[in-house]
Amino acid sequence: MAANSILAVILGGGAGTRLFPLTLPRSKPAVPLAGKYRLIDIPISNCINSGINRIFVLTQFNSASLNAHIATTYRFDRFCGGVVTILAAEQTPHSKNWFQGTADAVRQSLYHIEAYPHTDVLILSGDQLYHMDFRELYRYHQEKRADITIATIPVTEERATDFGILQTNEEGQIIQFREKPSKEELSDLVSEVDEELKQQGKVYLASMGIYIFRREILKEELARDPQVTDFGKELIPRAIQERKVFSYSFQGYWSDIGTIRSFYEANLELAKRKPAFDLYNPHRPIYSKVYMLPSSKIESSYIQDSIIAEGSLIVNSHIVNSVIGVRSVIGKNTTIKNSILLGNDYYPWHDRSVRGEQHGPDKPGVGEGTYLDRVIVDKNVQIGKHCVITNRRNVEKEDGENYYIRDYIVILPKNAVIPDGTII
Repeated sequence: MAANSILAVILGGGAGTRLFPLTLPRSKPAVPLAGKYRLIDIPISNCINSGINRIFVLTQFNSASLNAHIATTYRFDRFCGGVVTILAAEQTPHSKNWFQGTADAVRQSLYHIEAYPHTDVLILSGDQLYHMDFRELYRYHQEKRADITIATIPVTEERATDFGILQTNEEGQIIQFREKPSKEELSDLVSEVDEELKQQGKVYLASMGIYIFRREILKEELARDPQVTDFGKELIPRAIQERKVFSYSFQGYWSDIGTIRSFYEANLELAKRKPAFDLYNPHRPIYSKVYMLPSSKIESSYIQDSIIAEGSLIVNSHIVNSVIGVRSVIGKNTTIKNSILLGNDYYPWHDRSVRGEQHGPDKPGVGEGTYLDRVIVDKNVQIGKHCVITNRRNVEKEDGENYYIRDYIVILPKNAVIPDGTII
């Protein structure tokens, strides 16, 4: 892959309503992951590991946290020519509007992207969890002499109705696309797959929202109709009828983290003994902000199938199947099960005059004698002593004082204060 042949554009997403309240203070790509990362670290790391170091991140909603993370994390040296650039929605002589969709975001940012030499554009989502070597995807794109190549993942009938489903011919060229088809429509969308996938019932190819466009094709498609604002719903179905659009079938682990349930399950999957997504792969490291923190300190505690991020202090606690984020402070006689703590920006013993984050409560952490089960605790939350938070009433959705319930999971929003003895 030539040095100037391809550049990457990562879509920051919309308001992220399905990930609310985690998106209350931040955009989707800035949501913390696995104790120490952010979702945006996944596509950026995949690019860097694939030798792609010219990366544009398109943002619009709640972008301050994402901008700060990228600015302090991704700094290439002057010799490699790499850059990770934020392109925020802006008013220009050509457009007075916010980004109206994925395609419109690229259309409005094209002036800045075009300033860099390239032959192809890799378009990625900012809220997915996967390892992919984009060099293999690009080689396939070139071998097929494709105008557009779409990464797809084989899925079963049960999952197919949640995705845009593509049908291919024997050569892998896409001949049909339907967005979230009904079960009755699926019989017309079966693609040719290998025997192993057939045995598993994975005969439907779902779009992963990962595209490679030839430079001129992208410009032409975006210029054809300004009313076309979305890649998956509008531009791609139209292009299939007139362009050489191919499917690149990907069979590794992939999770689209677009809902509270998918976020919760993806994080707890990482805490398993043999997770499907490998955080420890030396050839595919996940890059992120470097925390100058001490190692975690654990006193007289029982911990099973859990992730404990650096700088945490855990005293005489019972932690099972959970993810504990950076600087977490957990008091004695505490039980945490099936839960995700996103960590803290400072310690409870730090005075406001010396800590960096000024908005949160004075004593973030989990108080002694507290019980958490099926809970997502956002950053800097102060949970008092002897609380029980486990959705005892088995409510699917609820907005309460300093808490939310989505998909039966309790979420404590950033900077919340939960008084002693609270029961949820």
